[in-house]
Amino acid sequence: MAKARGKAAAATAEVKAVDFAELQSKPKTLGATQLKQLADLKFEAEAVLGRTVLTVGEILNLGAGSVIELNRQVSEPVDLIVQGVRVATAEVVVVDDSFALRIKEIIKLGK
Repeated sequence: MAKARGKAAAATAEVKAVDFAELQSKPKTLGATQLKQLADLKFEAEAVLGRTVLTVGEILNLGAGSVIELNRQVSEPVDLIVQGVRVATAEVVVVDDSFALRIKEIIKLGK
């Protein structure tokens, strides 16, 4: 026998209250073993020197030799961004002919 659907089903359905057990919340902490499992995960990191806003016209006029002024002074630290989250500020240094970062401050979560 097929069950009725739609408005007809609503008119004949028996409605009962559900009694759920109360949830117990326990704060979970990561143990050393769990942290060790996460240690080899890789995330993309980037250094942000500064930002600016350009109009479409300004972008279309860009060419070799164009200069774009950013919102940071040379003496200001850059931001270290990991997976889209700002995690530290740093200064740009050179190591063996490559750019590198020297961490100045670790940003607390939620800042």
